[in-house]
This record gives sequence, C-alpha cells and structure tokens, in this order.
Amino acid sequence: MKQYESFEVSEVLCAKCGRAQPVHRRLLLVLPTGNTYEYRCSVCGSVVGGKEDSDASEYHEILNRSGRITS
Repeated sequence: MKQYESFEVSEVLCAKCGRAQPVHRRLLLVLPTGNTYEYRCSVCGSVVGGKEDSDASEYHEILNRSGRITS
C-alpha cells in the first residue's frame, strides 16, 4: 500500500474562520531525521495544523550546497 504512505492536506477546518479553508504549507525545520511543516489558513493566516516527515533528502541537499559533504 505505497499509495497511502504520505498524505498532503489541501483544506482544514479553521477555528478562526469557522469553516474548512484551503491551507498553505510552510517549512519550519530541516533536520537529519526529516522536515517539520506547519499548515496555515489561506484566508486568515492562522496555524491550523502541522506535519513531520522522515525525508532527509532536503537536509543532505543543503549540506551538499554548502560544501560540507562531498559525494
């Protein structure tokens, strides 16, 4: 069931707006263990949720660009 490994949120119930609204995903942290994101209501900007993943590829890409890791 690889198709269900990761979900991406498109709308979430916003407590401030009182209804489901589209969201914007914002990257908060890039760590060796994965990334942390927050979701914000696209109408009022309130934080409505978050997500952590275990994809460390962005972390390694940043290190490669900075010259700290050589492939």
